[in-house]
Amino acid sequence: MVRTPAGPDPAPLLIACALGIEHLALRTGDRGGTGGAMTVLRTGMGPKAAERAVAKALGTPALHDAAVVATGFCAGLAPGMHPGDLVVAEETRHDGGRTPCVGTGTLVRELGRALPRRTVHTGPLTGSDHVVRGHERAALLATGAIAVDMESAVTLHSAVTAGTRPVAAVRVVVDAPQHELVRIGTVRGGISAFRVLRAVLPAFFEWHRSSLLPRR
Repeated sequence: MVRTPAGPDPAPLLIACALGIEHLALRTGDRGGTGGAMTVLRTGMGPKAAERAVAKALGTPALHDAAVVATGFCAGLAPGMHPGDLVVAEETRHDGGRTPCVGTGTLVRELGRALPRRTVHTGPLTGSDHVVRGHERAALLATGAIAVDMESAVTLHSAVTAGTRPVAAVRVVVDAPQHELVRIGTVRGGISAFRVLRAVLPAFFEWHRSSLLPRR
């Protein structure tokens, strides 16, 4: 019997989030029956922590070629956004630089299937080194960004700096112009964003499947 040589192992999937509550949502989330393999990395809060954690993770042999999704909660900037809405980044912005995202259309389609009652917004996702409030929202919205968080931009920038790979950012709105968050602990008080984040994994697995890079 002639054996066909095995193909290269597929690149793994690294899902990066900042907070313990985000990590819990993803670890206990619905996998849609796929049993998809993934590594969920809790980076810690803020851009410096995210940069360090992602660079360290991608420096390991197991994750060297990993596709990367940055996820968790964010602040919406556009009028009409509500807690529980989803943001799929077309690009992330950090210190004047931009990181294009891969497979935005796939994510929008698959999130629509997984969460048919949730609104999905697409556009630029900008980074910040602090929680954005009040007048800062309007200033960021004027740049064309539709949402802001502290980790996605540096996560994706670090990922593409470490090597060629598909990257994406998907965030759940917890804080919007008409629904300003007083403190991050409010998320634990029942904001629907936690349940939304638990339901995104099947969309991430489909994105990963459709954008796999062969392991070098």
